[in-house]
Amino acid sequence: MITLCKGLLSGLALTLLGGCADLPSLASPMPADAAAAPPPAAAPAPVLPPAAYIIGAEDALDIAVWKDDALKATTLVRPDGGISFPLIGDIVAAGRTAPQLRDEITRRLEAFVPEPVVTVSVLRVASQRFYVLGRVNKPGDFPVGREVDVLQALSLAGGTTPFAQEDSIRIIRRVDGQSVSIPFDYARIRKGGELSQNITLRSGDLLLVP
Repeated sequence: MITLCKGLLSGLALTLLGGCADLPSLASPMPADAAAAPPPAAAPAPVLPPAAYIIGAEDALDIAVWKDDALKATTLVRPDGGISFPLIGDIVAAGRTAPQLRDEITRRLEAFVPEPVVTVSVLRVASQRFYVLGRVNKPGDFPVGREVDVLQALSLAGGTTPFAQEDSIRIIRRVDGQSVSIPFDYARIRKGGELSQNITLRSGDLLLVP
């Protein structure tokens, strides 16, 4: 009887050891494919106005001089296109790019600060806008803080409504003081053609969806 029990225990031990042999060792190296897995994608950076963006009234600017906390300002461009900055007073910001405004502020500050290092950033775009009207889900005006084409504008406006005439959309644009109507056939684009008509919108453009 004792011999039989010993045999059963030995067989059970061998079975357990055999089962454990199939398990990965805690000290074994990480599989190659797991080690090579890429890290999680970083959140996309916020879209900022391009360097060529022309500053206008109601835009918000951040201006700072390196290593001088007294020469910092976050300001709105006034309706007359001007802003005020310490030491130099009023300066015209509208009609200039951020680098151009930076250079002008630097030039004026040189009379008070040796070799000033100035930064100018556009925090909020409000002066240049396009408009989407008609049979879209969210009609309204939208800032031109970056390049926006017609398809992107329709997306910002929530897309067209079920009864929109997608083959008769128009972009109304002012050219040399005259209104010009530019056709946009959304129905054709849906079928994979005429992508050349998906033009970049400009400030003041009106996208009309009948």
